[in-house]
Amino acid sequence: MSQPLFPDSSRQDPMPPEEAEAAAAANEQDALAALQNELATLKAQNADLAEQVLRARADAENTRRRAEDDMSKARKFAVESFAEGLLPVADSLEAGLAIAEATREQLREGSEATLKQLTSALERHKVVQIAPPAGTRFDPHQHQAISMVPAAQEPNTVVTVLQKGYLIADRVLRPALVTVAAPR
Repeated sequence: MSQPLFPDSSRQDPMPPEEAEAAAAANEQDALAALQNELATLKAQNADLAEQVLRARADAENTRRRAEDDMSKARKFAVESFAEGLLPVADSLEAGLAIAEATREQLREGSEATLKQLTSALERHKVVQIAPPAGTRFDPHQHQAISMVPAAQEPNTVVTVLQKGYLIADRVLRPALVTVAAPR
């Protein structure tokens, strides 16, 4: 009988037990080495991520501190800027008071010029007057009604302004004191 050209691969000679144990031990060592490498890699990644978290926290804390400092400085210097805008008004008032023999017209002229300076300084810092003309609809957000008076105009409209109000950057600093037309 002749031998087949291709031996039957399903028939393998059994491996001696010593070789099987050695192969199993080698496989276990390879698996253990692979797991140890993976563990080392994961530990390195964990350490890197922990460092990134610490840096991110430190950056956030530094940003928060800088923002607080900036806000504090902005408040402080906003008042400083406003005060600088009022200094020329104070200078004008002092100059007017220094004139001992001022005429009535000179006092009036000086007062008007000083009021103009004050109004300009307030407007530069976004402080705007609330002085509604007669007939304007009463706005409880900007006006404070002192009384209701009988008037020929439409009810709930401003009749007179007793004291001007002021807005600062669209926020009511002081409402205008007004009288309002009573219902007929």
